[in-house]
Amino acid sequence: MRPVSFQRRYVKHPAGSCLVAFGDTRVLCTASLERDVPPHRRGTGGGWLTAEYSMLPGSTTPRKRRDGPKQDGRSVEIQRLIGRSLRAAVDLDKLGEVTLAIDCDVIQADGGTRTAAITGGWVALYDALTVLAKNQGKSGPDHYLLGQVAALSVGVVAGAVVVDLDYVNDSKAEVDMNVVMRRSIDGQRSDFIEVQGTGEQGVFSRQQMDQLLDGATAGIADLHRAQRAALGI
Repeated sequence: MRPVSFQRRYVKHPAGSCLVAFGDTRVLCTASLERDVPPHRRGTGGGWLTAEYSMLPGSTTPRKRRDGPKQDGRSVEIQRLIGRSLRAAVDLDKLGEVTLAIDCDVIQADGGTRTAAITGGWVALYDALTVLAKNQGKSGPDHYLLGQVAALSVGVVAGAVVVDLDYVNDSKAEVDMNVVMRRSIDGQRSDFIEVQGTGEQGVFSRQQMDQLLDGATAGIADLHRAQRAALGI
């Protein structure tokens, strides 16, 4: 695992914000409360959570051009992953007709941007739900939460399982996997939300897959502890 850190309330306007670092990867995650919901949620009394993801031009070398009117396919895929992952953390029916808008902007990329975005996004989400609970007279963010969500990349590099791939390892990995997990509120269990695994430059055995999932599970448990420490819960 690379060093991981969370700087909460990094910007002042959103209900929740967090600058998350996985090694040299830095992602600014914000969570905003919007008094509207998409058409399929109107009149239900429930809310919604949506996510957007982008990489700033200076986050990579060479410079990445800004997305035009149409986002590139990679950004669309990643923001859908972030949205699915964080929706699994929230009981949408308890929100009222409120949308939680999660924005994840990569300011420096060195591998694992999507997993950092999910992990930091949950911290920003927690703070936003704290604000929502105060506004709605609820006991706290746990009123809305189904669990604690974090994500991690793992892979096979030169035949060995590596946890939390930086760019160098990611670029030469024979197998690349992203794993998202949810820890229950009571801490008694952790379950998978999503597993994305690909043999980029080869194939992998069932034994290797089990090793990858074991590595991800152990690493995500560390991330869950780091999230709670950052939030003081």
